Amino acid sequence: MSRAPRFRDRARAFAIVVGAFVAVCSNGHAEAATCGGAKLISGATMTPDPPPLAKPAKGVELDEPNFHTCLRRVTDHAAEGIEGYSRSDYSRREPYNADGSLFFTNAHNGAWYLYDAKTLKNLGVLKTLHGDAEPQWDPKSPTTLYYGERNGGLVISAVDVKSGATRVVIDLHGKLPWKNAARAWTKSEGSPSRDARYWGFQVETDDFKILGFAIWDVKQNKLTGTIDTKDRPDHVSMSPSGRWLVASGSSVIAYSRDFKTQRQVAKHGEHSDIAVCANGHDCYASIDYDSNEGWIYFFDIDTGTRTDLLRTYFNSAAAAMHFSGKAFDKPGWVLISTYKPGGPKQWYFDKIFAMELEADPRIYQLGNHRSNGRESYAAEPQAVVNHDFTRILFDSNWDATTDQKKPGGQDVDAYEIRLPKNAFP
Repeated sequence: MSRAPRFRDRARAFAIVVGAFVAVCSNGHAEAATCGGAKLISGATMTPDPPPLAKPAKGVELDEPNFHTCLRRVTDHAAEGIEGYSRSDYSRREPYNADGSLFFTNAHNGAWYLYDAKTLKNLGVLKTLHGDAEPQWDPKSPTTLYYGERNGGLVISAVDVKSGATRVVIDLHGKLPWKNAARAWTKSEGSPSRDARYWGFQVETDDFKILGFAIWDVKQNKLTGTIDTKDRPDHVSMSPSGRWLVASGSSVIAYSRDFKTQRQVAKHGEHSDIAVCANGHDCYASIDYDSNEGWIYFFDIDTGTRTDLLRTYFNSAAAAMHFSGKAFDKPGWVLISTYKPGGPKQWYFDKIFAMELEADPRIYQLGNHRSNGRESYAAEPQAVVNHDFTRILFDSNWDATTDQKKPGGQDVDAYEIRLPKNAFP
């Protein structure tokens, strides 16, 4: 969910710091390959425009020219017989499984595809998933994938992607206080708790009218609480700890599991994600387009405190951006990808970068996505990070200028940036 950013005349200087490390990444074979020079660009540093670079073939490992990170294209929808695109679904949805051996993508026709993360082989369609099935990997079992019904239903199932066996994990039939409840879902952008124990839902009628919110405890096999609402949000999600259900809409509200405690997180819902802060708290990261400075900020849900991180309004410049807080094993960091810039060029335009969730944060620039995000929603980079911040999946049409409104004109594939485990603190 996003509204057009308002431009402000503001400026701020940032120190240029260069953090040095040797970038070594796997090329998918038995031996490791050294990618690029040796340094990440640290801080709010202006970098040259991306140099001309032909669209790489699938699987070819490249040195990202300006940033010297390891880059490779991981899907080729045309060669794989997939119309329009095979792309990472969203910045809030973790595509990699528990041990990083598999990842999934979404196609223009609503199908979901499974890939081998090492060889990049397309392993075929996930036949049990359709449309907005909201897939979620099990945090421990590498072959277990949870999924719901198309556009939400009252059942969450699990499929073993190796054997194809399925089982029911959550069945809400007859367990909700609303007799006309027909669907319980996150509306495509939410996640269960980090351990997959707590699942939060917005509950709706068959014609998508909101009834309320509900939280299910898989371990106890029961509801922890429900609450009525008349305000249909853009989406809901459990926080990583499972302590909060966060509903993002005209405002952003966090609810405790029993719904007895409510906390306003933000006045307006924008693109965002919920990350683990360095102190272990649940932190909501987003951008405040209504502030005079266009602040990127985080809100500590457990303490109710906001910390402003970075001004984005410079001389009437601004950009849209997505957030990914899925690096649960590297607490205190969030991934940001920007697109649709406006105004005088700024360092953060069309970039993918890591930002620390601390006052006066450290920033590490990781790459340009080379996607013309103005062409279509599918062409937005929507970068997502894995749990230990060693893999980043993003979407790109590689500066395409074709008619993106036509399915065949989307021409979007998924690309991967890989980092060593200690690329930054």
